[in-house]
Amino acid sequence: MKTEKPRVAIQGIRASFHEEAAFKYFGEEIETIECNSFKQTFEALQNKEADYVVMAIENSIAGSILPNYSLMMGYSFPVVGEVYVPIQLHLMALPGVRFENIKYVTSHPIAIRQCIDFFDEYPHLKIVESNDTAACAKRIRDEQLTDTVAIANTLAAQLYGLDVLERRIESNKLNFTRFLILTTHENAKKKGTPNKASLCFQVTNQVGALAKVLNIFAQEEVNMSKIQSMPVLGKRNEYNFYVDIEWDESKQYDNAIRQILKYTHNFNILGEYQRYEEDTTPKPLKAERPRRYISIKKLNEQKDE
Repeated sequence: MKTEKPRVAIQGIRASFHEEAAFKYFGEEIETIECNSFKQTFEALQNKEADYVVMAIENSIAGSILPNYSLMMGYSFPVVGEVYVPIQLHLMALPGVRFENIKYVTSHPIAIRQCIDFFDEYPHLKIVESNDTAACAKRIRDEQLTDTVAIANTLAAQLYGLDVLERRIESNKLNFTRFLILTTHENAKKKGTPNKASLCFQVTNQVGALAKVLNIFAQEEVNMSKIQSMPVLGKRNEYNFYVDIEWDESKQYDNAIRQILKYTHNFNILGEYQRYEEDTTPKPLKAERPRRYISIKKLNEQKDE
């Protein structure tokens, strides 16, 4: 029996890093739902226009994306997975355009900041900020700009028919973005045995209150891989603590949760899922991707008609 493709809502357009993360988690047989903002991705899920949301939550250089934590609490959709994507940035232009003819560089401001060493070598280039890396590549193709290059990923170059003039121009070659996968409670299905959870809770404003919680994690041999605090709106000296924890045996997690409930309030489990493990199995990506993007291009042309 043929199953329908999962509909995945992303912030940005096709060939963005969000779609790359979606491909990495779900595989390439998905229907991408383009959204202008992170809030719109949650609205799409709430209105049953999407089955999943792929949302960036932190970057190894830029840090946590704090508004997205508030979205998770506001909509209460469970986290069912995570994926890490290496941020590799390339300089791309229309076929036949030479680098010496370039006057403008366009991309997302964070992507531009991550390539600052490259721009120091070419101070004559004028930088134009935009809201999405892939949208910049698409604009070059749509408007046939011969004096402008975009900074984006390989997917954008392939999808929008651009030539890569310079590869890996990012200053830090070890930059990663972590993405969370969210869905509705009705659609949530545990994929394997969970060994990671995202929590949110508050503690009293007293000496050692948070330390008691952290000590419980340590005693139960539960690893805290991340902690992020955010002020509680309208309340002084009160904070939500967003915590990611990992364990080897489920009893470690169960024991820790039972104990920390005594020292926390407004406790929420945002999701229980399998922590991301890099798949090191060799895959013939170079042979498969060009065929896929030819079909995508034809599909877009049909939509335009």
